[in-house]
Amino acid sequence: MNQDTICALATANGIGAIGIIRVSGERSFEIVNKIFEGKNLEKVDTHTVHYGFIKEENEVIDEVMVSIFQAPKTFTTENSVEISFHGSPYIAKKILEVLIKNGARMAKAGEFTMRAFMNGRIDLSQAESIADLIASDNEASRKVALNQLKGGISKEISFLRGDLLNFTSLIELELDFAEEDVEFADRTALNQLLNRIEVKLISLIDSFQYGNAIKNGTAVAIIGKPNAGKSTLLNALLKEERAIVSSIAGTTRDTIEEILHIKGNAFRLIDTAGLRETEDEIEAIGVKKAKEKVDTADILVYLADASTTDFSDDIDMIKSLLRDDLKLIICATKIDEVLPTKYDLVESVLRKEIDSEFDFIKISAVENQNIQDLKNELSSFVEHMKSEEGNVVITNQRHFEALNKSLDSVRKVEEAVSSQITTELLAYELRNALEYLGEISGEFSNDEVLGNIFSKFCIGK
Repeated sequence: MNQDTICALATANGIGAIGIIRVSGERSFEIVNKIFEGKNLEKVDTHTVHYGFIKEENEVIDEVMVSIFQAPKTFTTENSVEISFHGSPYIAKKILEVLIKNGARMAKAGEFTMRAFMNGRIDLSQAESIADLIASDNEASRKVALNQLKGGISKEISFLRGDLLNFTSLIELELDFAEEDVEFADRTALNQLLNRIEVKLISLIDSFQYGNAIKNGTAVAIIGKPNAGKSTLLNALLKEERAIVSSIAGTTRDTIEEILHIKGNAFRLIDTAGLRETEDEIEAIGVKKAKEKVDTADILVYLADASTTDFSDDIDMIKSLLRDDLKLIICATKIDEVLPTKYDLVESVLRKEIDSEFDFIKISAVENQNIQDLKNELSSFVEHMKSEEGNVVITNQRHFEALNKSLDSVRKVEEAVSSQITTELLAYELRNALEYLGEISGEFSNDEVLGNIFSKFCIGK
């Protein structure tokens, strides 16, 4: 595969001021030189830019700037060329056509990054961080992806594997001297190492909740009875008229999802249908979907209308929705319509009847009162998930699963050492632990896994 010279559009599809086409492979300079009118690209210095024209036979396609990068100091470690042209989709199509006519082929999804991985320029976790960096839509996800690209998780895993590999080598050496019944690996020292590895793996695994919140956003379900002020609150948080607000009960019949950024973190706000018994078929579907959204939410913001007098339905509904891993925030709404003493009564009733921790906030979405308090509470939820042991955060589901398998295998090694099983079985468990740790960086991987990872990249990356 790496014998081919590949090409692809590196910038987004569509009209723009400038477009860039990337070419990578041993014949990059030769192929581009065939269609370039300007300096001889096969004789210029590396990391230089040259003005000229791309031509098909005697017809000029476009006026361009061509950048030359000689191996191995390139992203793919191969000879590479970048052609900057006027950002017309038609011009891009024509340049790609003449490149292919002259010996290049279209790159597959993620093939540039895969070549960087296959050629040892980056490891697998760094390759995945490139896709995360491109997809980042908030400050927190950008920082985490950039840290991974710099080798954050790779360094952590490399230290663990290096120490474990040394012990594994000694255990393997014992197998060569099995008949002499000697021990080269200090079992006490091995146990101490396994304990350190276990603590580090647990720390990395625990960071996944925070990492998932950073990467995918924290799901916040806004729930309450009809006319409790859910859509008004959504609009106030977003500072725009996103949801229809009406005094007619049951106006919201479907879920509305929007992204809100607070202090660099993303929150997926879900405005739902008012929870009540209804004979309206469409509204009933909306109520069902609202409950389903709560099942997958990280935070439940329940709105209780303080202008009413009976909160029994609210209490029953909250109890039916609670989960151990669900943060509950109860907002007493419409503080612009009632006396302040009413809120003390509302909070007292709710705390007496709801046997679970929750935060209580008095708000008026119409008057924009205490909306910032709610934002601060949402933000603190994510901030409290941060690990205090370092800045490496797991955001990738594949890494999370590999870490869990590694932890399981390390515990099996600990069990093997404590039960004094045969050296052969101990060596087997150690190899498993090393393999699972190696899956993260790509030291142990198969074509199916690699194909699945890189197929999710865009073509020009």
